[in-house]
Amino acid sequence: MASQELFSEIDRQKNAMVQTLMDLIRIPAIAPENGGEGEFKKAEKLIGTLKTLGLDEIKRYDAKDQRVPSGTRPNIVAYYGEEADEKLWIVTHLDIVPPGEESLWTLTKPFEPTIKDERIYGRGSEDNMQSMIASIFAVRALKDLGIEPKRTVALAFVADEEQGSEFGIQHLIKEGLFKPKDLIIVPDSGNGDGGFIEIAEKSALWFRLRTIGKQAHASRPATGLNAHRIGMQFALELDKLLHEKYSEKDEYFDPPETTIEPTKKDANVEAINIVPGEDVIYFDLRILPRYSVEEVIDDVNKLAREYESKTGASIRFEPVQKTVAPKPTDADARIVKMLSEAIRNVRRIAPRVGGIGGGTCAAYFRRMGLPAVVWSTIDEVAHQPNEYAKIDNLVNDAKVYALVAMM
Repeated sequence: MASQELFSEIDRQKNAMVQTLMDLIRIPAIAPENGGEGEFKKAEKLIGTLKTLGLDEIKRYDAKDQRVPSGTRPNIVAYYGEEADEKLWIVTHLDIVPPGEESLWTLTKPFEPTIKDERIYGRGSEDNMQSMIASIFAVRALKDLGIEPKRTVALAFVADEEQGSEFGIQHLIKEGLFKPKDLIIVPDSGNGDGGFIEIAEKSALWFRLRTIGKQAHASRPATGLNAHRIGMQFALELDKLLHEKYSEKDEYFDPPETTIEPTKKDANVEAINIVPGEDVIYFDLRILPRYSVEEVIDDVNKLAREYESKTGASIRFEPVQKTVAPKPTDADARIVKMLSEAIRNVRRIAPRVGGIGGGTCAAYFRRMGLPAVVWSTIDEVAHQPNEYAKIDNLVNDAKVYALVAMM
């Protein structure tokens, strides 16, 4: 009976949830690595929203970062319920990725949210504003109904998730906020029906390949050494080598293989008639735990030395991010069972557990030995143009979080 009253209260708040999500989408929160000013303005707006909604037990843990105008990367924690040894944490992130090529946004501009076919479009709508708003209104519904949770509920809104979490969840860990009895949900991945709980992640390796040749006039290429051509040839051969060597699959993960993608490309020269003397390309690898990250790095460097000998260019491997997959959360952990029961109650499906290739804050908890789960109901349109959040998912995920808090 209590759950039906709770569900009705969350349904009643649907319009407020939608409006709050749209208000936050309008405020970019892009990392300085991507030319942004960080999360400060969005954090200020969020704090005001939390207070307006009656969630006024708020603490802020800023990490210093002189690369942004505010000088800080804000992390916010809102608490509800009596202080207890055990906390239920729901961890979402404030930062978003850049919009990319804006001409590909055909339904709206990235930071001008719009609703179409029961979907809210805008950058950050799915990643991670949908889950952020769902967690907030789950707690608001409990508070409005006077329902005391079985444990303290702590909503964490962190910075820097998209660029490695140094100023976000890692900062909160250093502050000593998390304890051995804590239960942790990180709603930063999922699937379309809400039936997948992530308990494991792959290793991640991001790196930069800097090819150095000799700049020259394009009409006299023999006087130079074209770093762009050599860099492209090297990247293609490396891509082929890594795909062939690290080709095994593990159906426990989605996707089941090691993913190897050349992604970002830095600008080299400003004029068409210049042979580039330097060329830079980036790779993003999500590596199955059965493989050694260090062996992958050795393979990259070995091929680079071969290309240097063959071409006369210099090729430098420069790591950007390296994380080794932690031990998975036990499939029988209490938080897995609690979340599974709540999903069955709301979604009327039996969830399954498994691993993903994307990196989330859950990995940092698992390294501490804390069981953490990753779950939400999403169509996996994060980082894409026309990113959206379904209103139905927003409402029903809030019901799941509220149920877990009552268990």
